[in-house]
Amino acid sequence: MKESQIRTFEDLKCWKACRELRIFVAKEIVPRLPKHEKYTLSNQILDAARSTTANIAEGYGRYHYLDNAKFCSNSRGSCWEVLDHLITAYDETFISNELYLEGRNLVSDAVKLINGYMNYLRRVGSKNELHDDVSEYITCTQADIYDND
Repeated sequence: MKESQIRTFEDLKCWKACRELRIFVAKEIVPRLPKHEKYTLSNQILDAARSTTANIAEGYGRYHYLDNAKFCSNSRGSCWEVLDHLITAYDETFISNELYLEGRNLVSDAVKLINGYMNYLRRVGSKNELHDDVSEYITCTQADIYDND
């Protein structure tokens, strides 16, 4: 893959970080929550985690920097919502401190990458450019933007 181009939202590091968070919530957190939380905390945290990746994907498909940035903002809000649910799960002794801290770190990493991508979108948007060339991605190195797998 050419280093300065992204072909799909799946190439974005922020989406990959949110995907890691979503998988962590689904596989490590939800199974540990009590059955009586199935339709409350379990659903809420899983919905928020799924929203992190879905909003990045939807924004990417809009092909306009303002729309894309708005959906990234929604994704960032969902990350913070996941963190709040993790705090609740920890406070109510449903999860260990280790799981809580791991989740907190995943949220932090995802938010940092989303912020970097949003800054890039705003900067190129002010120049009326499309987001296909990410060589000027702000706050992150090119390796932080996408993988060349």
